[in-house]
Amino acid sequence: MHIAVAGNIGAGKTTLTELLSRHYGWLPNYEDVDDNPYLNDFYNDMQRWSFNLQIYFLNSRFNQILEIRKSGKTIIQDRTIYEDAEIFAPNLHAMGLMSTRDFNNYKTLFDLMTSLVQPPDLLIYLRASISTLVSQIEKRGREYENSIRLDYLRQLNDRYESWIKKYSLGKLLIVNVDELNFATSKEDLSNVINKIDAQIHGLF
Repeated sequence: MHIAVAGNIGAGKTTLTELLSRHYGWLPNYEDVDDNPYLNDFYNDMQRWSFNLQIYFLNSRFNQILEIRKSGKTIIQDRTIYEDAEIFAPNLHAMGLMSTRDFNNYKTLFDLMTSLVQPPDLLIYLRASISTLVSQIEKRGREYENSIRLDYLRQLNDRYESWIKKYSLGKLLIVNVDELNFATSKEDLSNVINKIDAQIHGLF
């Protein structure tokens, strides 16, 4: 089974992935952030590095999906291949930070890749307000995230909401991060787990 956690920067994807992998005994599959050779450059010069960064993520996530399906195990994935193409790349294109030529090239590659893989059995979307995102980004203190602008986060949030409204690739669970603190509250985590149990039982 393939479970995926989606959400904006700072929504709590990695934390929830870790907690659920421990609870269920699922294998966690984390986003390649620390070893990403483009992230620092991207946040310093988005226009120059946007295409390189998106291609890196696309390649990385495509490989992750192939490994997930090949493993035959239940794996929980931190961020999906769909978020890059539905949210991040089109947002960079709309902001004038990725050329139309590069965006079309990227989209063609994405369409080819996703035609060859299966979507997640369950998608967990972490919905969060800008203030929650900013607070959580500040808390984790990643240096390259210091330069993220509020309008950039806002644009991403709008695109996430549009994508989730039309998401129809599989089962979907929406978790409101503003109302829950699953990182520190056992009760809140249990609440999320109960909702996941209800969804998973419908998968069999």
